Amino acid sequence: MVLNNIEKLLEKYENGETSIKEEQQLKHYFSQETVAPHLEMYKPMFTYFLGNKQEQFTKDIPLKTRRTFNYKWISVAAVAVLMLGFYFKDPIVASYDSYTYGTYNKPEDALNEVTKSLAMISSHFNKGTSTVNYLKEMDKGTATLSYLNEIENTTSIIFKN
Repeated sequence: MVLNNIEKLLEKYENGETSIKEEQQLKHYFSQETVAPHLEMYKPMFTYFLGNKQEQFTKDIPLKTRRTFNYKWISVAAVAVLMLGFYFKDPIVASYDSYTYGTYNKPEDALNEVTKSLAMISSHFNKGTSTVNYLKEMDKGTATLSYLNEIENTTSIIFKN
């Protein structure tokens, strides 16, 4: 009778349906010297649980880690960057002064250049759209295919009845 009860409790334990009281019964049964031979494989697991219950963690856990950051190196790097900036400042600025940045003195010249650019863009855009005109023909072909699908549907309805 007791063995039958233990087997039922083991089945519930494997399905995760046991209560704490039922698990204590299982631990008590498997802590005994005599266990049914077909249940011997469960004995190490439940004795481990009993032994594991008395284990305690004894090491100290540091809650705060203190990071020291050396700000001296940041100041050295900042000084180095500033010194390089002052050293290379004059040759770079001199080369940019001669560049005009594409500005025009007369508004008419600027308007003419913009008109040329827009005309060029427009011509290239028109070339691109002209090559896509064949898609209209494909639309016509797919429309005729849809008529064929309608005919197929009606014939399948007729022949099924």
